[in-house]
Amino acid sequence: MAEEEKKIIIDEDWKKEAQKEKEVLAAQEDAEKKKEKAPRPRHGPLPKGNFPALVSMLVTQTLFALGLLEIEGQEKREPDLALAKYNIDMLETLQEKTKGNLTKEEEKLLENTINEIRMGYVKVAG
Repeated sequence: MAEEEKKIIIDEDWKKEAQKEKEVLAAQEDAEKKKEKAPRPRHGPLPKGNFPALVSMLVTQTLFALGLLEIEGQEKREPDLALAKYNIDMLETLQEKTKGNLTKEEEKLLENTINEIRMGYVKVAG
């Protein structure tokens, strides 16, 4: 028996489909690379600036200085009482300079906030 030659049958439609799929995948890969290269924002959208947000910002800085607020993944820091006092003084200055120009809710927010943050300072300063 003579060996028969094996024939490979190539389906041209299959080759075209495979090439199209390859091109689509390459285009998707390029799009992914472009997304990765685009600068990502460090935070989400910021809220509108207002009085409570200003007070909150100063309180956050004070809590961080007092060691009552920690950043995940960072080691615990010693309280910075001078920085905490500075931020409390800033809140008191804000209260003094805005006297008579705030709504009742804003006055109450500032008064309560200053009282609470002072208590935190006394507790940490011990």
